[in-house]
Amino acid sequence: MNLDFSAAEEEFRREVREFASRSVPEAARRAADHGEHLVRETMIEWQRALNRRGWGAPSWPTEWGGPGWDPIQQHIFEEETAAAGAPRQLPFGLRMVGPVLMKFGNPAQQRRFLPRIPAAEDWWCQGYSEPGAGSDLAALSTRAVRHGDRYVVDGQKTWTTLAQYADWMFCLVRTDPQAKKQDGISFLLIDMKSRGVTVRPIVLLDGVAEVNEVWLDGVEVPVEQRVGNENQGWTIAKYLLEHERTNIAGIGISKRELARVKALALEARRNGRPLAADPLYASRLAQVEVDLMALEITNLRVLSEARQRGGAPGPLSSMLKIRGSEIYQRLAELALEASGAEALAATPRDGAWVPAPAAAFYLNLRKVTIYGGSNEIQRGIIAKHVLGL
Repeated sequence: MNLDFSAAEEEFRREVREFASRSVPEAARRAADHGEHLVRETMIEWQRALNRRGWGAPSWPTEWGGPGWDPIQQHIFEEETAAAGAPRQLPFGLRMVGPVLMKFGNPAQQRRFLPRIPAAEDWWCQGYSEPGAGSDLAALSTRAVRHGDRYVVDGQKTWTTLAQYADWMFCLVRTDPQAKKQDGISFLLIDMKSRGVTVRPIVLLDGVAEVNEVWLDGVEVPVEQRVGNENQGWTIAKYLLEHERTNIAGIGISKRELARVKALALEARRNGRPLAADPLYASRLAQVEVDLMALEITNLRVLSEARQRGGAPGPLSSMLKIRGSEIYQRLAELALEASGAEALAATPRDGAWVPAPAAAFYLNLRKVTIYGGSNEIQRGIIAKHVLGL
C-alpha cells in the first residue's frame, strides 16, 4: 500500500527504519504486537531516544528545535516507527500546546516551555472538556478571576487523558462571564503540582484508568502563564484543535494495525479454513485497506497545502479526524473477530476483571470518534466551513 517516493525519500525511509529497529523499546514492541497499553516509562524512554537523535519533534520547524521535515518525511517517519512497534508520541505537548506557543506565546514562554517538550522533561495534559462542556466546548464554566498578577481558578475538567502523569495542563477558563460564551475564554498554563489541583482517575470499559477528572479549587496561576491576550482563548483553542484532529488520523498506527489484523486472520480458523479466506471477512478487510489508502493520500495533500500556507490544516482536518477514527475502529472490530473466543477471556487486576487484549483494544477505541470533537460535530464544521452550507 506504499506510495511512490523519490530516491532521497527512500533513503530517508531506510535511515528511519534502521534507527527504529535498534531504538524502539522492547516493551513497546510487545505492547504493539498484542494491542496492549503502554506504561509511562516506556513512552518517555522512546521520546528521549528520539530527542537524542534530533527527531524529538518531527513536525516542528528548525527554528524551534525540530528537524524541519516536509510532510512527506513526517509521513515516512510516522509510518516506519509505527511499523517497528513504536508508541505514538504524546500529542499534548508536541502537536497541541507546542504549536500554540510558537504562534501565540511570548518569547519568555517559548524559551521556558518549548525545549522541554521534545526532551520529555514536561508531560502535558489537556484541560478542555467539562461535565457540561464536551462537544459544546464554549459552554465551559471553569472560572479564572484575576487578582493582581495572578488568576484564581475554580472548576472541574474531565476526560483528561493521562493527567495522572502530567507536569502541566493547558487549560481553557472563563475570564469574562458577561461576554458571549466564545468571547470570554482565556488559555492558561497550569502547573499540576499547584495547591488545589486534584486528579481522580476514571476507569474505562477496558479496565484502565486512562482518563481522569481534574478538580481546580482556588488554584493560583501567575498571569505570565496566560497564552495570548485575555479572552483570546477561543481563537487559540480552535487553532489547537485543528492540529489535534490531523494527528488523530493516525495513518502509521492504522497501517501497523492493518498488518496485525491480516496476520491474525491468517492464523484464525473458520469452518476449517483461515479466516482470511472467508469471502465476507476478506471483503471487509479489503475495504478498510482501500479506505486507508485514500486517507493516506488525502492526509499528505492536506498537510502539504497547510505547509505551503504556513499555517494549521484548517477545517479539512475534520475530514481526516472522521475517516481516521472510523478506520481505526473498524480495524479493532476485525481484530476482535479474528481473536474469536479468546477475546472473551478476562483476568483479575486490582480487584476488577480486565478484558483480554483484543476486547480491551476494541472497547478503548469506542472513544476515538468522540474525543477531539465528536464526528457529528466535525461533519457540521465541514458543512459550514468547507461546503459553505
